[in-house]
Amino acid sequence: MQKAEEDLVLAEHGLALRENCPYDLICYHAQQCAEKYLKALLTGHALRVPRTHDLRFLMHQMPADLHLGIELDHVLALNRYSIETRYPENWDDIERPEAERAVALARAVRDAVRPTLPAATL
Repeated sequence: MQKAEEDLVLAEHGLALRENCPYDLICYHAQQCAEKYLKALLTGHALRVPRTHDLRFLMHQMPADLHLGIELDHVLALNRYSIETRYPENWDDIERPEAERAVALARAVRDAVRPTLPAATL
């Protein structure tokens, strides 16, 4: 969770830049924050943590009785950033509003997961 928090801090501080803002990296760190929190949730519930960056797959590993209160479709918007920022292609440019949405989604995942974790892990 510490690394997830560091990813969120980097994403939030990146948004404070007024010039040469690396929106793609902000989105990458937002995705990483969400991924790490989902993996923390699995660990906290003594479930196997798969080696994947796929947020859909991670969300499907959650206990059936656990409802985070966030829509899978919303979380999936972050999925593309784990790929697009690692592998150069002809991706669409990311602008500020998209980066802001990515950070908001990372916060939403964080806020949904933290209450489900054992107190000792917080």
